[in-house]
Amino acid sequence: MSGFCSGLRVQVVACGMALLLVCPAAPARAVQQPEGGLRITIVEGDEAIFNVRQRVAREAIIQVEDENRRPVAGALVTLTAPRDGASAIFSNGLNNITLTTDDAGRVVVRGIRPNSVQGRFSIRVTAVKEGLRGMTQINVTNAAVAAAAAGATAKIITFLAIVGAGAAAGAVAATRNGGGTGPAAAAPPATTITPGTPTVGPPR
Repeated sequence: MSGFCSGLRVQVVACGMALLLVCPAAPARAVQQPEGGLRITIVEGDEAIFNVRQRVAREAIIQVEDENRRPVAGALVTLTAPRDGASAIFSNGLNNITLTTDDAGRVVVRGIRPNSVQGRFSIRVTAVKEGLRGMTQINVTNAAVAAAAAGATAKIITFLAIVGAGAAAGAVAATRNGGGTGPAAAAPPATTITPGTPTVGPPR
């Protein structure tokens, strides 16, 4: 799945136990800059949840427009994550990266990885083009909740597999014992036929 994990729902119900993890998807968020500035829209990536245990690379999509809502190509977009605490590292191995918008006024920021610190933080986003400037932020949370949920799910599935295997073995044993209604009936004794001794006498 490309982009941040901004929508996740896991639900497992087994043996009277229920586990539910919900992370609602966040819609695109735009920040209107003052007249003469640039408008930045976070198309994908805002309110994302990073799994610090898996360190899976994610991406964000950012749209830059002018005051008339027209795409701005060639704008320099810089993302800066915190230096300390919960944060993320970009594909260049640093806590900041600068990209250039395409003809549609967009940049796709790939290879974003969380650090090992859990918590909520913001990535500052600035866009600059020919004296025009815009600024906003991407809100992100580093957490290990998703990994814990996956581990619990695996344990429940394993438990169900063991229970199912035991039930299947019991069914086979019952079938071999006549369906479990009682001990198998004893076989009737075998009948033995012994031929007699022929007798020879005078003709009649």
